Amino acid sequence: MPRDLDDSYGLPPGSSRDEKPAPDLPYAPADPMSSHPRIGLIGCGGISIQHLRAYRDAGYDVAMLCDRSEGKAREAQKKYYPEADVSADFRDVLRRDDIDVVDLAAHPGDRAAMYEPAIEAGKHILSQKPFVTDIDFGLSIVEQAEKKGVRLAVNQNGRWAPHWSWIRQAIASGFLGEVTSVRTAVNWDHNWVAGSVFEDIHSLILYDFGIHWFDIVSCFMGPRTPLRVYASTARAPTQRARPPLLSQALIEYERGQAELFFDANTLFGEQDCTFVAGTRGTATSCGPDLNAQSVTLATADGRARPVLEGKWFPDGFHGTMGELLRAVEEKREPLNSARNNLKSLELCFAAIASAATHLPVEPGAVRKLQD
Repeated sequence: MPRDLDDSYGLPPGSSRDEKPAPDLPYAPADPMSSHPRIGLIGCGGISIQHLRAYRDAGYDVAMLCDRSEGKAREAQKKYYPEADVSADFRDVLRRDDIDVVDLAAHPGDRAAMYEPAIEAGKHILSQKPFVTDIDFGLSIVEQAEKKGVRLAVNQNGRWAPHWSWIRQAIASGFLGEVTSVRTAVNWDHNWVAGSVFEDIHSLILYDFGIHWFDIVSCFMGPRTPLRVYASTARAPTQRARPPLLSQALIEYERGQAELFFDANTLFGEQDCTFVAGTRGTATSCGPDLNAQSVTLATADGRARPVLEGKWFPDGFHGTMGELLRAVEEKREPLNSARNNLKSLELCFAAIASAATHLPVEPGAVRKLQD
């Protein structure tokens, strides 16, 4: 005989909701222990401001600033690194024997021609995201870097956003057990791109913006292989920007699932939330934007709410460069390695293809960005 249902509807008993002290996890960006490598920044466009703010606050030595518009490089020099040299030719950075690391913050099309010369020059590389638009080309660059002994990392700065970094460390420490599902929902207004070059990117939300979410899902789910991706896009009735601002993707794993939801035409009450469930616990994070987030860890012992310091901008940028510098110092692969990031790009490219065809797509089957 089936048991009679009580009126609890499976809700957990009150004891599991007791407040507990949050575990002290190493979520903050880490710096090299003893080395002081010199950095050359190539590409002084808008996002480079966050790079330079983070490096200045961390005390990193930026020796040269480069942009094909020398005026942009001089503006950055004046504001952030007055003692740095300036050039309009990226090869000038590569010729400098005293520069150990290059931050390639140029656009993807321009960066593609910079990887091989930088590797041949023996420079360790932090590449702006998205890493490449062609998986096979990216793999060849990764193999060249590994053969040369060059550390190649990608600026997936969301991994060091305080809320995601803390959740990442909670997973690594075993508090969640085996992760079984990840759900992210971003509701915000992205119409600021109207009239900008970003309007030329049809898959703007899934690609240029969403790569952070594909990357963090890949990070949270760990080494398991994603099986299929289902995605769709749509235009919101009041949006001003040309690219579809409504996007969603479902990722199927063996013994797991993930969902990414984007409404980039949310005009009021913006919200950004993440939910990660595992066999031993659940971590959630929610707030009105990418920087202001409240995190909760729920386990059989109760609920813990860490008080986190820092913000995604600029701490995430500190984290990516700091991890690369630590990896160089410790002679190991960085956590944000380009090889690791190719898995995130496979998810992203599969989602874009699925949205175009309305069919499920296996990650890795689509080797180039189809925009």
